[in-house]
Amino acid sequence: MALETTAQSFSLPPVIPDGPSLAGKTVLQIIPELEAGGAERTTVDIAEALAQQGACALVASEGGRLVGELQARGGSWIPFPAATKNPFRMVYNIRKLVQICQRERVDLLHARSRAPAWVALAAARLLHIPFITTYHGSYSAGSSIKNLYNSVMARGDVVIANSRYTADLIRKAHPASGNRIAVIYRGTDLSEFSLEKVGSERIDAVRKAWGVSLGERVVLLAARLTGWKGQKVLIEAAAQLKNKPWLGNIVFVLAGDAQGRSGYVKELEKLIVNRGLRGTVRLVGHCADMPAAFLASAAVVVPSTEPEAFGRSAVEAQALGIPVVVSDLGAVPETVLAPPDVPREQRTGWRVPAGDAGALADVLVEVLSLQASAASALSQRARLHVEQHFSLRGMVEQTINVYERVLISPEMRRTS
Repeated sequence: MALETTAQSFSLPPVIPDGPSLAGKTVLQIIPELEAGGAERTTVDIAEALAQQGACALVASEGGRLVGELQARGGSWIPFPAATKNPFRMVYNIRKLVQICQRERVDLLHARSRAPAWVALAAARLLHIPFITTYHGSYSAGSSIKNLYNSVMARGDVVIANSRYTADLIRKAHPASGNRIAVIYRGTDLSEFSLEKVGSERIDAVRKAWGVSLGERVVLLAARLTGWKGQKVLIEAAAQLKNKPWLGNIVFVLAGDAQGRSGYVKELEKLIVNRGLRGTVRLVGHCADMPAAFLASAAVVVPSTEPEAFGRSAVEAQALGIPVVVSDLGAVPETVLAPPDVPREQRTGWRVPAGDAGALADVLVEVLSLQASAASALSQRARLHVEQHFSLRGMVEQTINVYERVLISPEMRRTS
């Protein structure tokens, strides 16, 4: 699935190369909380970019651990009950948000979650200012009522999707949004996911925490412990590889928080024992230093059995030049160049059928048997691929470009 060179899938007026600037403009992003998720970090990244351009970057939310970082990077936090789904409180919040927007002279509203998006939509229409939405993931719609609730995210003057897979879901559920969708991939901070930034002491610390010895190679699955993330698929693949001693000493690390799923953890532990993989497959819990974790690994796998809306681990591992193997499902394949979409010599990783432990095992044999020259070439291609399509700078520039275009093009603004 070759990537397109542009992030936009809709027609907009051309942009003047050196402008217009957002200096002096006020943009308010609204999100339920500012915790450490992908949507929240993207909110902070965009706020920093706005501040650097001389704009006033506001974030309305109930707060969270990222408030301090937001403020340190030039944004301003406005305490707001944005997480509520109570219809009566949401109606009250419309008036409250209108008052905030009038007081702060807000020029544009950007919603990143459904409940606050309904509030922001009403406020934007009352104030006749642009309204932008971002789909950070797919939403289930088991009924017409649920689909109506979800539809607010497709009512933006521009609807930002974090992948082509997500964009296709939006078009299918809300056909009228098709010409307003912009695909802007989530950005990776290449200064953090950089070989130069991660010292050997950080890598050694991660391997020590995992109990990995000097002669062992790691196959890493970094994801919260839940069934659809594919931990069982990797365990079954590991069972097929345990009788291949010529691969060397391989350790399979499942790094992720159980988030209270103790029953699932017990299932994994039982499967590990039953497959004779005690010590070979390790549950290590949450890892705070993911750049070092990827560099501590010989390969990274994303064996999801249900569609992912993006594919952060695959992108971050490629940024560091680590071979990746992903399920050919959802948005993750968009992040990895592989046959048949590109020739073998242009691949940046591997794709396998979802849930197919045998295929995963076969590919891991190929990955772990790469010669040094082939591994080095793959690493360089993967890093360049991420730099070209998934950088934080690219995501920020594309989002700012959407803001600029909407602000200078009143004809783009919807009235309903």
